[in-house]
Amino acid sequence: MRGILFMLVAILLLSCMDALAKWLMTTHDVSAIQILAIRSIIIVPLMLVIFSVRNEASVLKPKRLNLHIWRGCIGFISPLAFFLGIKHIPLTDAIVLFFSSIFIVTILSVFVLKEKVGVHRWASICVGFIGVLIVATPEGGGQLKGYLLVLLGSATYSVLFVSSRYLSSTESVASMVFSYNACVGVIAMMLLPWFWQNVNLTQSLWLVALSLLAVAGHYCITMAFASSEASLVAPFEYSGILWGIAFDYYVWHTLPAYSTLGGATIIIASGLYIVHRERVRGQAVNTS
Repeated sequence: MRGILFMLVAILLLSCMDALAKWLMTTHDVSAIQILAIRSIIIVPLMLVIFSVRNEASVLKPKRLNLHIWRGCIGFISPLAFFLGIKHIPLTDAIVLFFSSIFIVTILSVFVLKEKVGVHRWASICVGFIGVLIVATPEGGGQLKGYLLVLLGSATYSVLFVSSRYLSSTESVASMVFSYNACVGVIAMMLLPWFWQNVNLTQSLWLVALSLLAVAGHYCITMAFASSEASLVAPFEYSGILWGIAFDYYVWHTLPAYSTLGGATIIIASGLYIVHRERVRGQAVNTS
């Protein structure tokens, strides 16, 4: 239950962050680059202070710096594409589409991590992408470029996730989180002169709140996976769809289209089956 509660809280916090980002960009013309820059400016020093106080600053140092840099550069595209995408489509649609990352992660694990994927999971991947195509129809009221941007964010997030598993043999989780946010911050700061929008005190406070939501959300996700089996807590990520529907209804006064709900059902079912098959495979490996 501890892991499940951490995951539910994490998804709530991160859904609030996404809704706040969409609100700032659509209502106050704050740029996605500006959001990423300020988020990293807050997260990186905060991590340094926390780990220094605990006398654990050394764990932030990467052992394979070049791979961390490549990972950070590719990973920069994920939040940027997602934030740009949610400007043009309902938040619920974006959240549903982003869950397609589980299918891409499974495919990448075959080629990068040399994992074996059986016919059951390949079938689930094919069915899941049918759900993605259903969601990405114009019935949801969004623009095609928004759906494509979110899918790009999902694909690059998958690369980020698989690279974390690849580096986990030599790198600490803290070092990967730190280097990733540092890379995102450096790239965003380099681009910031072309995208800066003047913000007032209230908007600045909202940006700080967004950054703190990101920190707290990722901390809770880490604690969720540290407290329980991944196959147990991962399905509760889908609670984000409920929060997306709530924000769309109360903030933007929209409800998901039938195509979104239908596609979401297919994606969730396929994702849950992949998690189930992964758990069965893990149990078989442990037994042998």
